[in-house]
Amino acid sequence: MLWLYSNNISYIQPSTFMGFTRLEELDLGDNKHLHSLASDTFQGLTRLHALHLYHCGLITLPAGLFEGLHNLQYLYLQNNQLEFLEDDMFIDLLNLSHLFLHGNRLWSLHQNTFRGLGALDRLLLHQNRLQWVHKQAFHDLRRLTTLYLFNNSLPELPAESLVQLPALEYLRLNDNPWECDCKAVPLWDWLRRFRGSTSSLICLAPPELAGKDLKRLTKEELPSCTGSESLHQSKSSSQGDVGVSLKKDHHHRSHNRHHQPHLPHQDQYYPTSPSPLPRPPKLGRNRNCTRHRSRKGNGQNEVYSQKELANKESDDKYDRSKPRRKNKCNPQTSVGPPSGVLSSNSRAVSLLAPCFIIPLYLLVCLTALIFR
Repeated sequence: MLWLYSNNISYIQPSTFMGFTRLEELDLGDNKHLHSLASDTFQGLTRLHALHLYHCGLITLPAGLFEGLHNLQYLYLQNNQLEFLEDDMFIDLLNLSHLFLHGNRLWSLHQNTFRGLGALDRLLLHQNRLQWVHKQAFHDLRRLTTLYLFNNSLPELPAESLVQLPALEYLRLNDNPWECDCKAVPLWDWLRRFRGSTSSLICLAPPELAGKDLKRLTKEELPSCTGSESLHQSKSSSQGDVGVSLKKDHHHRSHNRHHQPHLPHQDQYYPTSPSPLPRPPKLGRNRNCTRHRSRKGNGQNEVYSQKELANKESDDKYDRSKPRRKNKCNPQTSVGPPSGVLSSNSRAVSLLAPCFIIPLYLLVCLTALIFR
């Protein structure tokens, strides 16, 4: 550890700490006249874990200042006079978990301001002068759990920037001049679905919503945009249009939507081809083994007979003792009528028998009398 805080240091010669290869913590805080640093000031501090540069009066940070500090975990830059951060300023800080930038004069956050900070857990940006945040400003901060943006000058915050923070748990946005117009609908919708801890967002405009918390408003209370397309685009962007690839995919889908017929609901983007209907079992011509029905067009009976046939064929298929015949019906065993029931042919004979027996009997009797 090397503690040089609360001195009157106003200048540090480049490569001053070149030989401190085992240094793990360097505290240069509270040196109020240290307005600038050379880009190679911390060159060679490869084992540095914590760097304190708070309350030093720093106005700018040169590009490459933190180059090579791969083991740095804590970076204290609060309470300076920083107005702007170069792109890729922190790109080498692969293990940085805490970044303190509150109490400066930052007015904007660009797309690549925090690029490379994949391990960052806490980002404190409160008490600055932030007026604008790029929608991709936090695109690499997948592990961020704490984000402080309170006490700034933010009239709005793109919901896309917050969608890129899946691990976020604590969000502070109070004390900003929020404009709760139609452009705030995506942010309102994101806050409504967010399950972490958030602060209040007091509206400054429009006048009818001044003093109200954006989170507690209903959708009907929020002003609607005059152009329906702008509102639709902002909603679709807040729900999934996070990266460039997703944006291209959204464009591709919208392009296909104009060239495809209208499909209901979920099939509009992903039309599915109808599944083929199951084929009935092949029964050869004039080889219907089911009992013929006198009524025509009885679809249920026809389907039922086909099912019975399919089951019978499946049973015969696995019965090795029975010989198999192709496209031939199994012979049916004739069954006689139950006892006490006459068939139609027997009944006809029984009705015609008296007509022949009586005359024959009379003829025999007459013949017998003649021969006597």
